[in-house]
Formats: sequence, C-alpha cells, structure tokens
Amino acid sequence: MPYNIRRAEDTDAEAVSHVFNHFVKTSFAAFPSQEVDESFLGRLCGVAGKFPMHVVESPEGTVVGFALIRPYHLADTFRRTAEATIFILPEHTRQGLGDRLLGLLEADAKAHGVDTLLGGASSHNEPSIAFQKKHGFVECGRFQRVGRKFSQDFDLVWLQKLL
Repeated sequence: MPYNIRRAEDTDAEAVSHVFNHFVKTSFAAFPSQEVDESFLGRLCGVAGKFPMHVVESPEGTVVGFALIRPYHLADTFRRTAEATIFILPEHTRQGLGDRLLGLLEADAKAHGVDTLLGGASSHNEPSIAFQKKHGFVECGRFQRVGRKFSQDFDLVWLQKLL
C-alpha cells in the first residue's frame, strides 16, 4: 500500500507536532530548541495563509511528514515569492516523498501566482541543502552565525528556485 499525501486537517495537530518535534530534538533541520505543542499546526496554517498544507500518511495511516509554502513577506510587492518547508521522518525518506511534496508545493505556488520559491536551511543540515540543489534550487545567500543550537553556531543558508 503506498504513502498517501493529503491536505492537513485539524485532527492532524498531534501528529504534525510529533513529526516536527523529532527534528527539534535531534537535528538542525528545525530551528527551535524547545518542542512545540499541538497548537503548532494552527500556527503553521496561519503563516501559510491562502496556501494549503499537506501531510504524508504511511501505508499504515500514520502521519510521517508535512509540507507547506508560506508568503515570504507581508508586502504585496513580494506576492510572487514564497518559502517552502518539508519535513519527513527519517525512516520514511528515500521513498520519493520529498519529490512528490515539492511537486505539490510548486503546483500550489503556480496556482497562486508565485514564481519564486525560497528555502532556508541550517548550514549543519547538508541533506536539506543537497535535496534543494538536486531539485533546481541555487544558493543565493547566507547569514553567518545567526543561530545557535546544541551549543553550536550555525549559518542560515538561503536557496532559491525560479518556477
């Protein structure tokens, strides 16, 4: 039975926070140092605004990932630009899910008049940077030593893809 990707629902709040908290506790993929609670889904949907949020269900029906785009900036002059976010639990990677999610995000972007996607990643998150570059994103900027997690400084690497 294949993985299912669908729109996020309010009932996914616990599962989405569980997925995100895995990365909060174990990696530089999620920037916070403190775990989030179930209100996190509402906050994500709030920042996504008009854009849909997607979740990935395993063959067993468990939410194992999520993805969304959100406006890059509040000013209307940036309405053509959005930031993409994808999180998939490690034991479910290398299944083509990231490719499928990014394809959905690109379709969502185009449907809303967005022709530029941005991705931000910690300099310690090489898999994310590599994934984005593999899919046509190019590094366009780096804020040096702006973050600190697990007692380590990190840069924020910005990548961009023109759709």
